[in-house]
Amino acid sequence: MISPSADADHARPQPQSLTDLFISFTLLALQGFGGVLAVVQRELVEKKRWLTREEFVEEWAVAQIMPGPNVVNLSLMIGHRYFGFRGAMAALAGMLAVPLVVVLLLALVYAQFAHYPQVAGALRGMGAVAAGLIAATGLKLMGALKTHPLGTPICTALAALCFAGIALLRLPLVYVLLGLGVVACTLTYRRLAP
Repeated sequence: MISPSADADHARPQPQSLTDLFISFTLLALQGFGGVLAVVQRELVEKKRWLTREEFVEEWAVAQIMPGPNVVNLSLMIGHRYFGFRGAMAALAGMLAVPLVVVLLLALVYAQFAHYPQVAGALRGMGAVAAGLIAATGLKLMGALKTHPLGTPICTALAALCFAGIALLRLPLVYVLLGLGVVACTLTYRRLAP
């Protein structure tokens, strides 16, 4: 993870309190039906500016390899960055408390209307929209690869191999992650070594 200098941290906007963290992550979670990557990137990088694009890409990469939901991992890391353990718990509560109530209410409603074909069609349509949001966010974040030690072409090739392994060849995620992750880490280490 990038640790910005103390001067850069003070110049950059940051959450003002634990309540600010809680409310910010609650609003993020409530916007993210079907996937919050696009929403999280827009809110934390572009609107709030709590992270730079490069920091977001690095934090997101770490959040993805940790067990559990990616955005929950990211909320813990960001909360801890600004307020330590208490910040991590406030961000986690924001990600889970209100959305849990909403999901429970939606589950009750879904149980009443699940047998209607229109409901199944609506859910399939929402899945397509979520996939589009994730693809658009990935394209938007590609600019951050310009500063990566491997450069855009190698990173793009690794992403294409990952897509081919998971989507086309249907390889288990753990094998693709371990295989390409070791290759990417080794190549990056060699580029960074003096």
